[in-house]
Amino acid sequence: MNPPKFLGRAAVNTVVAISVLYTLLPALWLVLAAAKDRDALFGSDILSLQGFSPLKNLQDLFAMDKGIYGRWYLNSLLYAVGGAAVGALVSIACGYAFDKYHFRHKEKLFGLVLAAVMVPQTVLALPLYLLASGTGVVDTVWAVFIPVLFNPFGVYLGRVFSQGYVPGEILEAARIDGAGELATYFRVSLRMLGPGVVTVFLFQLTAIWNNFFLPMVMLSTQTLYPVSLGLYSWNSAATTSPEYYPVVIMGSLLAVLPLVLAFALLQRFWRSGLTAGAVK
Repeated sequence: MNPPKFLGRAAVNTVVAISVLYTLLPALWLVLAAAKDRDALFGSDILSLQGFSPLKNLQDLFAMDKGIYGRWYLNSLLYAVGGAAVGALVSIACGYAFDKYHFRHKEKLFGLVLAAVMVPQTVLALPLYLLASGTGVVDTVWAVFIPVLFNPFGVYLGRVFSQGYVPGEILEAARIDGAGELATYFRVSLRMLGPGVVTVFLFQLTAIWNNFFLPMVMLSTQTLYPVSLGLYSWNSAATTSPEYYPVVIMGSLLAVLPLVLAFALLQRFWRSGLTAGAVK
């Protein structure tokens, strides 16, 4: 046995094990804490069977403040799922246009897209608020929904996927058959770009679902809050009303589930080669 090779493998396994623990322990704590009542939380009895009341915490969660958590959850689904779906289609279409079409100053415009990738979203919050205020959509669904439809990084990914998944020969064959540009895109190219659409959708879904600063700037009506902002307001109230602590933790656990389900259900599309055998 070669000692350096063995030590190297042991070191790699140790680093991987530490990384796994670092990732899973907070999730494990959240699952266990969500099943505890308030006394068990303050007593740090997370690992014991005392104070085990997940059903009561779940009932309290949806009963607190007249069941507003359910409204927050639906709002998040609207903002995240709807915004990610429309945003993914817009980003893929823009990336496809940058890849397959030639127009003046194309590379300069794409350079602006790449530059926009490096701009933090918090920097754009105030200009977006001023634009929303000027158009009269502050404190409405549109103030949160419209800004998330445009994603520079998604446009970049759209161009990369278009270069790798849509052969030029397929487009030429469709045009020779008499298909217009829109028909070629929707009937041929978009099907090949399926993995790209799913990839951008998941990136957008995660970013919008976890988005906190933009809704905080745009919204003042609690019934329009997403889950992230609603739980923040409850957590702030928990300093004076400790009964909010168990429902905040249970709400945080439920807030993670859509992202886990989305990645579990859609990850297989990343690995599928939808253009395999397309070019004969």
